Amino acid sequence: MTPEARSRPVVRDEYLRAGDVARLLHVSPKTVARWATEGKLPYVRTLGGHRRFAGPQIQELVDRLALSSRTEVPQP
Repeated sequence: MTPEARSRPVVRDEYLRAGDVARLLHVSPKTVARWATEGKLPYVRTLGGHRRFAGPQIQELVDRLALSSRTEVPQP
């Protein structure tokens, strides 16, 4: 994913690779794979057996996480 692609919204029918999802969520690709295996991230498998993640669902998760981090007030 290019730097320009990181800043643009995800296209409706776009599927992302684990590395792209990892960059959006600020975690490692291994964490993305583990979350997928645990059922925390929905994915589909390609004919070659690779995971692909629906762009709109991942973008929704990113937006939700960003919103929750902005609305949380640290407790003293």
